Amino acid sequence: MRNSNQRNLFLLFVFSSFASVVLARNHLSRGSSLAVKDTDDGLLISPDRTFSCGFSSFGTNAYYFSIWFTNSKERTVVWVANRDKPVNRRGSRLTLKKNGVLLLTDYDGSTAWETNTTSTTAETAELLNTGNLVLKDNSGNILWQSFDFPTDTLLPHQLFTKNKRLLSRIGPRMFGSGYFSFFFDNDNVLRMIYDGPEISSIYWPNIAFDPFQNGRTTYNSSRIGMLDDKGTFSASDQLQFSSLDVGSGIKRRLTMDFDGNLRIYSLNESSGFWNITWQAVSKPCDIHGLCGRNGICEYTPEPKCSCPPSYEPTDISDWSKGCRPKFHRSCSDSEFVEISHLDYYGFDLNYTKPASYEFCRQLCLEDCRCQAFSYRLTGEGICFTKSSLFNGVRVVTFPGSLYLRLPRGAQTSEPAILNVSHLVCGSKIVVLPNTYDITNQRFKWVYLYSFATVIGAIEVVLLVIGWWFLFRKHGLSASMEDGYRAISNQFRSFSYSELKKATVNFKEVLGKGGFGTVYKGVLGDDRVVAVKKLENVVQGEEEFWAEVSTIGKINHMNLARMWGFCSERKHRLLVYEFVENGSLDRHLFLARTVFGWKERFKVALGTAKGLAYLHHECLEWVIHCDVKPENILLDENFEPKISDFGLAKLSQRGGHGSSELTRIRGTKGYMAPEWAINLPITAKVDVYSYGVVILELVRGIRLSSWVVDDEQYGIEEIPEMVKFVRLAKRKIQNGEDSWVEDLVDPRLEGRFSRNQAAIMIEVGLSCVEDDRNKRPTMESVAQALAECEDEMLMHLPGTL
Repeated sequence: MRNSNQRNLFLLFVFSSFASVVLARNHLSRGSSLAVKDTDDGLLISPDRTFSCGFSSFGTNAYYFSIWFTNSKERTVVWVANRDKPVNRRGSRLTLKKNGVLLLTDYDGSTAWETNTTSTTAETAELLNTGNLVLKDNSGNILWQSFDFPTDTLLPHQLFTKNKRLLSRIGPRMFGSGYFSFFFDNDNVLRMIYDGPEISSIYWPNIAFDPFQNGRTTYNSSRIGMLDDKGTFSASDQLQFSSLDVGSGIKRRLTMDFDGNLRIYSLNESSGFWNITWQAVSKPCDIHGLCGRNGICEYTPEPKCSCPPSYEPTDISDWSKGCRPKFHRSCSDSEFVEISHLDYYGFDLNYTKPASYEFCRQLCLEDCRCQAFSYRLTGEGICFTKSSLFNGVRVVTFPGSLYLRLPRGAQTSEPAILNVSHLVCGSKIVVLPNTYDITNQRFKWVYLYSFATVIGAIEVVLLVIGWWFLFRKHGLSASMEDGYRAISNQFRSFSYSELKKATVNFKEVLGKGGFGTVYKGVLGDDRVVAVKKLENVVQGEEEFWAEVSTIGKINHMNLARMWGFCSERKHRLLVYEFVENGSLDRHLFLARTVFGWKERFKVALGTAKGLAYLHHECLEWVIHCDVKPENILLDENFEPKISDFGLAKLSQRGGHGSSELTRIRGTKGYMAPEWAINLPITAKVDVYSYGVVILELVRGIRLSSWVVDDEQYGIEEIPEMVKFVRLAKRKIQNGEDSWVEDLVDPRLEGRFSRNQAAIMIEVGLSCVEDDRNKRPTMESVAQALAECEDEMLMHLPGTL
């Protein structure tokens, strides 16, 4: 009996395995079909099992024929056939008809979608490893392909041409067509546009510049672009961008998200989750249409939508519908309410320069169409009168005010701030879709809260029992317990007495810098930390808390993690993770042993990735302003972690909040030339400082020190940096064979990668150009270094 059961189980296993193989097909033959009711079985799967094709459900009875990544944690759909016309579960099916047409029919037999309306010689529908669904004839020729009809996602090697566009979804879990799209415009330039029910408004690339100022060209009418398998997108208009993890072997997608941002996602195959590795718009309020008519987008510090005075949300569950007035408009007896630092883009009735405030006000009063006027006083007055209020943005750096026209006596209380999103670095905006009837939700919410409370209580009990059982009874290792404590203690506020005790009254100094002194400490949970006592910070507690909380949310493997802060009376302190191997300058300039080439290249690449993340991926891009070896910390594996990022913003308070950061100064020798001539400060100052650091990594000495130089220029005292750059450029221009060897740290005794050294020198020289427009972005620097990261040093002559 036992043998019989075992045999039956074996046969069942074989049959199940055979059935799964049969079901895991990558093609559909002419005359066959897939039924919606067979969603678990009726699938097409690519030969390498990367992609699946079949029916995806939304709600209980709406189904879409789609393609998705097989191994992502949540089903990630990359193409939908019938995105605006879902079919019913009962009786709906996809059929490759005998005339070669791929046809999707609804439960009543009506056509929901089809490949074309004429007969073809298609014999099979196949799902390829690229994620492309194709119709082929007997000779293998492709007669139709899904790659020609993208929805919101572009896959690697999928050509993007003039007759295609990526159109966003209407919501995070909805397949229907939204209002944001990525497309080739009539002048051959790739753009993003909000094309809503009331307005159409282009918002990317930077609308303040023409195509050439944005680094594009209008002269190439081929209109073609493509994302390659290394994570780089290139287009005929000279647009090029890359994911931060550029390289082969990673599954990626380029998606026009429902929040109006274009992003590259990279799949972490071990966790099954997607990471954002590039995005087009770093400041969400620059995206048009998010807050609808009359709505205002502002940072608090997260991006949120609000209504102006005497306005209210049209639909609190859907902010794209904007705000409606709580008054009846009238041309007579008007007054104006000033809202500082606010502007609405577009819909200008009049533009006058120069103009006085009184002239601008009168101009609006005399035009019944005028709903508000914008007035800026930057040397001379500039007046804009507005016929409609769309794309409102409020930021402290905007040098003007909006004057809102209201009937005299209308309510003018300050607007209530209401969430539309809560975006931090590497996260997606979440907009609440209008899918609920909120008038009948009270009972549902009570039920939900009660259920959540019971579940939460059970979890607490189980957690306590589990902790006691594991840590007390079985005595697990200290490292495991430390890990548990680490994830249980998130970013928080510390008391001054708590940090004073942790540092033993600030006894052990780890270092001093432009922002203050750093002390070593041990918290009550045994975590070793670095505590920085800030100097010259004049903010109030609430403002300081808001700024530091934003910095604390920034998380990247090449950035020193902030665990918390202290703000009590005059005390301002920051608590960071303790990084074991100290700062780069100690290993590169002060250590008795030579800092190896492998570690130097790792520092160069990791620092570039960290700065690229700050410049391109964060909610409000972060300029470091003081990149130098002392601010690059090394962990136990010599992986670099940039410290002191975001602190320049803390020190500038007390001024006018200008984006020029005129009060901040870097460290002599690492400061870009624009500091000295008072040009507006951009991310290119960090690029310059990084260039000095990477050249120091190559040369092995301080390039910021001064030396006497009498070669070619006569006797003069110049920075070592100038001497090195002159020497390097001369050797490269003369085509000297040993130019790399002559420039690399002689202490390495030839144990380095010549190719990596050449790339580092060339990158460094481009970064320290006096003209900041000639300097590369940190994103392109990280890409250039990543391309030679995997070089096998042991196979190269004379290398370490």
